[in-house]
Amino acid sequence: MLAQLDDVLREYAQAPGALIPVLQIAQAIFGYLPETALKRIAQALDKPYSEVAGVVGFYSFFTRVPRGKHLIRVCLGTACYVRGGKEVLSALKSALRVEVGETTSDRTFSLDVGRCFGACGLAPVIMIDDDVHQRVRPTKLPKILEQYRHHAAETLESAAVGPEAQS
Repeated sequence: MLAQLDDVLREYAQAPGALIPVLQIAQAIFGYLPETALKRIAQALDKPYSEVAGVVGFYSFFTRVPRGKHLIRVCLGTACYVRGGKEVLSALKSALRVEVGETTSDRTFSLDVGRCFGACGLAPVIMIDDDVHQRVRPTKLPKILEQYRHHAAETLESAAVGPEAQS
């Protein structure tokens, strides 16, 4: 993975405004932004480490800890908040046994919050990966989560069997 990052850094080394695109690519490669990657990026782009780490800390898109296979984001914008977003978040914390910013022990889910997903009329809203779930109630969460647990289990099963056995 570091070799992939080095290829990206060679491509972007002289490009103005390269820091955020490089961080996005690095996060796609590693699944998060480990310390070694941040140091390598700072050196290659000739930026102080503090600047690179500051950008990562500022933007909620970036993470320095491994995330789960599925990212759950709960909208806590005004409409979602007043229509039950806080209760949905509380139910998710309980069901997943994690706090905001944490990942389940099996690395299936990571939990985060957002301020507006542009679906105020459908509040409360959660996003799992790129899927928007509307008018979510705590009682609907087990069924919603099961869809993603099932998908994660299928993915693991396929990987364990290997591509030659799947054809």
